[in-house]
Amino acid sequence: MITAARLSATLLMCTTLLAACTASSHHILPETAIPDARLVLPSPPAPGSAAQADDDQVFHETRALKDTPRWALAQRDADLEVPHLVRDFSCAVGYTLDLSKAPHLASVLKQMENPIVHRTSEAKHYWHRTRPFVGTNLPICTSPEGLGLHSSYPSGHTTAGYGMALLLAHLMPEHATMILQRGRVFGESRIVCGAHWKSDVQAGFLNASSEMDTLLAAPELQDDLAAAREELRAMKGTTSAPDAAECAVEADAAAHSILSEK
Repeated sequence: MITAARLSATLLMCTTLLAACTASSHHILPETAIPDARLVLPSPPAPGSAAQADDDQVFHETRALKDTPRWALAQRDADLEVPHLVRDFSCAVGYTLDLSKAPHLASVLKQMENPIVHRTSEAKHYWHRTRPFVGTNLPICTSPEGLGLHSSYPSGHTTAGYGMALLLAHLMPEHATMILQRGRVFGESRIVCGAHWKSDVQAGFLNASSEMDTLLAAPELQDDLAAAREELRAMKGTTSAPDAAECAVEADAAAHSILSEK
């Protein structure tokens, strides 16, 4: 079984994909460039608590989504290859986002990798929370292999997906509402998938927010951020329209939040 550190690295950035980046030379931010998640995040729900009972209920209820369009969306959202993750926000902006046309955006993501991987890995090691499917035969939307059976809190996928949403919203504020809505749906996909508890995903939203709030202010990133903003805007009218059927599924998922009170 892979280590939590390796898991976090795989979830948050794909080094080999970003190595092809043709942007200007970049700085690797230090591991301590963002807040310590072990102090920022609350502890996960205690066994026997009302919060854990809520987590249990949501996990079991969402198993009924197997083989629905929402399940298929959760499967697509499980893919964290960086070009795919960027493209996931195409419906939110109305045109296909293509990382190959945005070397400065790729450079920003590479520069952010080191502290995000380090801090998220620290938190996963610290809480060592067991994933919801462990010890059950209930369906999940992806293979359990490579997930790390005891690295559930906080959700790394949610950290990556909502972190991407915050970055893109910063770069394209005219689309911020729909981008952030898609980021919320991305996190909820981890609950649908059965790979994370509800509270893992909520912690992932907070984790991403605390990380990106600091990273987006880093002086080392400002030139690349400015260039990335122009790259993304230049794609409008030059890339294909996103798949209408997929956009409809995303819109339905946004309208029927997994986090809503039953």
